[in-house]
Amino acid sequence: MDPSSPAPGRPALPLAISVGEPAGIGAEIVARAFERRNDAGLPPFYLLADPDFVFSRLARARIGVRVETTTPEGATACFRTALPVVPLAARMGDRPGRPDPADAPAVVEAIETAVRHVAEGRAAGLVTAPIQKATLYAAGFDHPGHTEFLGALAARHYPGEPAEPVMMLAGPDLSTVPVTVHIPLSAVPGALTTERIVTVGRIVARDLQRRFGIDAPRLALAGLNPHAGEDGTMGLEDRDVIAPAVARLVADGIRATGPHPADTLFHARARKAYDVVLAMYHDQALIPVKTIAFDETVNVTLGLPFVRTSPDHGTALDIAGKDVALPDSLIAAIQLAGRMVARAKEAGGGVAPGPVARSS
Repeated sequence: MDPSSPAPGRPALPLAISVGEPAGIGAEIVARAFERRNDAGLPPFYLLADPDFVFSRLARARIGVRVETTTPEGATACFRTALPVVPLAARMGDRPGRPDPADAPAVVEAIETAVRHVAEGRAAGLVTAPIQKATLYAAGFDHPGHTEFLGALAARHYPGEPAEPVMMLAGPDLSTVPVTVHIPLSAVPGALTTERIVTVGRIVARDLQRRFGIDAPRLALAGLNPHAGEDGTMGLEDRDVIAPAVARLVADGIRATGPHPADTLFHARARKAYDVVLAMYHDQALIPVKTIAFDETVNVTLGLPFVRTSPDHGTALDIAGKDVALPDSLIAAIQLAGRMVARAKEAGGGVAPGPVARSS
């Protein structure tokens, strides 16, 4: 069932989109996605932002989209003719390409409010525009990134429910999960434990089953070192940390293999042997998936009690305010969130298949 087609007498719940970094392209790509809502089959959504900022930015970028301030309850009806904007209490400055820590309260408020709206049953799910983490850090933000912040918000708004956020980059031909995420490369070997890999693997296998409809997910685990350590001659982590994690996942009944040499894991023939790669660090996961399908890949947070997707690119400060940013990845994120919500309605908690790599 399409979430834009509500049950008789009941309006569809819209998706909430947090605006992200005001100095970036968030407002622009949301407006361009709204313009393509019918051709792309997008479910209803609303933007959480300072309305004055949105009016200013769209005028600056010469984007002629009609904007209307509303509430989550009024967004679905509004969506037919205007981009719904649900106002924030905090203000935002319109300074394309020039992030300001003064905007951090509004950025954080948008994310917090979106999660709260979902928890209150006022929104169906959450799509997040990119944030500028350095600017948030300068204002005292104490989470490594979006994913970790969403985990903290899930614990706050869904007490008693498990919340172990896991980042997955889901593309049409490749999907990857970084086991360690926003930490320096030098810290990866110390942070990489067998227990952590097993925890991530279990969450990925579970959510690929219930959220993407893959009955028996196949997990390929990448090695950390060249040649996956080559029996300990090029590093011990693959033999002593990753291989035991694979054995434990297999003992759990999960179809897991590895550790595989990362340099031969991502070509077309190799991709037919698995549904997702568990990579050992951030760039090992994100470089191949963005290289293969930059504009079609979606950042999905597994392990949360609510739906969250995001485009896989950053704030693009260098082109902000110029109306040249492509909305394709955001559109893919909205489409996937809509499918996930629709499946939840149909299956009572499951979520629809999305752009996860599958064998032919």
